[in-house]
Amino acid sequence: MTVEERLARLRVVPVIAIDRAADIVPLCEALRRAELLCAEITFRTEEGKEALEIAVSRFPDFVIGAGTVTRPEEVDAAALAGAAFAVAPGTNARIVEHAARKRLPFFPGVATPSEIETALELGCRTVKFFPAESLGGVSMLKAMFGPYRHRGLRVIPTGGVSAANMPDYLAQPEVVAVGGSWMVAPSLVEAGDWQTIEALAREAVRASRTTND
Repeated sequence: MTVEERLARLRVVPVIAIDRAADIVPLCEALRRAELLCAEITFRTEEGKEALEIAVSRFPDFVIGAGTVTRPEEVDAAALAGAAFAVAPGTNARIVEHAARKRLPFFPGVATPSEIETALELGCRTVKFFPAESLGGVSMLKAMFGPYRHRGLRVIPTGGVSAANMPDYLAQPEVVAVGGSWMVAPSLVEAGDWQTIEALAREAVRASRTTND
């Protein structure tokens, strides 16, 4: 099963920015209790790479990716850690090609039709629509990706996605899954509020399954 197929089953990707690498263990345990076996651990923080390594080692049943991958050395770190995929906020040919050489599934970010065509030219068939809500949300997604439907392009909307608008995104045929941080907000992680994280993740799983039905 490809990573896209696995994400399509999960439908929700928690986007995690973590300041203390050790927090990734109770955080993933909370996600597991909610039956959300997925995490995108961003490289925005100093301990993101270490958190990724810990998560991959401790939670082999999860689909774990690296986020905010914008430099070749970050591609290397993600691949070495065993990430299932990597994501970037933009489309950089150098990074996409480096990830391909590492055989690391890579989802570049797009915000315009020109960036979509660049990603397609680079061989990408799954992209990140970012920042989704700021760009116009579902209506923009429909307008921008509709002309590429015949190309088999798949989308992961991220940025401003919430429990309230997630079902609208998931209802779109191009959408593989949504990425969001509302259930793993840094303030909740900092406070060690694993119970609230579990509850929010469980709610997201329930909503995604309702959408699938």
